[in-house]
Amino acid sequence: GISSLTCRDPKKMTKGTSSFGKRHNKTHTFCIRCGRRAYHIQKKRCARCAYPSPKKRSYNWSEKSKRRRTTGTGRMRHLKIVKRRFRNGFREGTQAKSKKAVKAASKTD
Repeated sequence: GISSLTCRDPKKMTKGTSSFGKRHNKTHTFCIRCGRRAYHIQKKRCARCAYPSPKKRSYNWSEKSKRRRTTGTGRMRHLKIVKRRFRNGFREGTQAKSKKAVKAASKTD
């Protein structure tokens, strides 16, 4: 029954249940570069992005991980503006024609 499943002998419960109760120290804290709880406090290195290394941690054996972090998965605050400017040929110093003037010109034709 139930008594055979629960073992009360402390010598037999070393790796599992009894050991989990003693875990109260954090090895990892939040990384300031990637924001994940992967910065190892003693090693002073992030397990996810390798901070403070200047190169971001990335491996070809983990294609899915690269896909999660690649360009286009974030806000792209600058690149989406560059994309729009590219479509218009990076024009500068010109003023857009007002829609009223365009409409008035089309009525006279």
